[in-house]
Amino acid sequence: MNITLEELGWNEDFQSAFNALNRRDLVPARLIRETKINFTALLADGEDIDVVVSGKLWHDAKTDAELPSVGDWVAVELGSEGNESVIRAILPRQTCFSRKAPGKSSAEQVLGTNVDIVAVVTEPGADFNPRRMERYLTLIYRSGATPLVLLNKVDLFTNEDIAAATNILKELAPNCAVINISALHNKGIKEFKKYIKRGKTIMIVGSSGVGKSTLVNTLLGDEWLWTGEVNEVTGKGRHTTVTRELVLLKNGGLLIDNPGIREVQMWTDEHTLRESFSDLTELSHHCKFADCSHGKDAGCAIREAVEDGRLDIERYNNFLNLENEIAQLIKRQKKRQMNMERAGKRDRKVKARNYEDRIDIERHHRPNHRNHD
Repeated sequence: MNITLEELGWNEDFQSAFNALNRRDLVPARLIRETKINFTALLADGEDIDVVVSGKLWHDAKTDAELPSVGDWVAVELGSEGNESVIRAILPRQTCFSRKAPGKSSAEQVLGTNVDIVAVVTEPGADFNPRRMERYLTLIYRSGATPLVLLNKVDLFTNEDIAAATNILKELAPNCAVINISALHNKGIKEFKKYIKRGKTIMIVGSSGVGKSTLVNTLLGDEWLWTGEVNEVTGKGRHTTVTRELVLLKNGGLLIDNPGIREVQMWTDEHTLRESFSDLTELSHHCKFADCSHGKDAGCAIREAVEDGRLDIERYNNFLNLENEIAQLIKRQKKRQMNMERAGKRDRKVKARNYEDRIDIERHHRPNHRNHD
């Protein structure tokens, strides 16, 4: 396969960052797959190679989110004569789409980097959930990527269902494009493909069973992923995506497909949250008190908007839930940081004590040269 770096998403910013390393023994590569023990990287000539992370990168990374991820541009030292190829540096990410890792962890889970567009696949039926879509959109805006919503399986629903879902999406994100598609019947795919351009990376996310794998198969032009029917009780498909992977499309563009996301836990900050709920932010300027919690405080403009029907109560509740979720995340992060600092201080004390003990031992066993004169 004969391709160029530009077709893989390379640009002047990546080139400048690579030049700054000032190492002629390294080559640029993009990570396309991750396994439990290594990564697969794609080189400029189209060759894919297995690479491992250098010990220094492992040591310097404060969190897993700072380690290489699918979509990253990296500087690789090629192995020779049976030696492993090693990732020596990660080039600065231009976008990073992530969420909070599932469960009680306060860690960030990176889903893909250097992504230009994140396309959320949903349907105007049982899977459609405005609150979940708000979460997706908040995370996408924070990542720096452009959001796109694909309303799939439109052939199975009435025009009224489709229109209702589309109107809700337009209210949530007026500037976000919404495309009605049927991946199974190739409807709307031509319009979707207009967003897939040479050198641009698109990521597809969504719950299991909404037709993501069928859509990916359509884009790739073959049965790249084995799809199956969806169980009507569990809503889960069989033989769908199980790993994260970046694929170079035949007609240009790159695709990152993700396994079905069950939890859309927030990994963002208050500033991004405010941007995603700009209508509520505007209302909050009219609250009686500047530190209004928008709960039971007197003179709360947001609560008044709910009571007189100007603001949907579900959107209001979701806003409060997200604020609380972010506050809890920040609290856990601070606690984690404090624990890391304590562990660091403890390690430094142990090292200092060991060093002093070693010096004492060396002094004790050092010959007294003066006695041998």
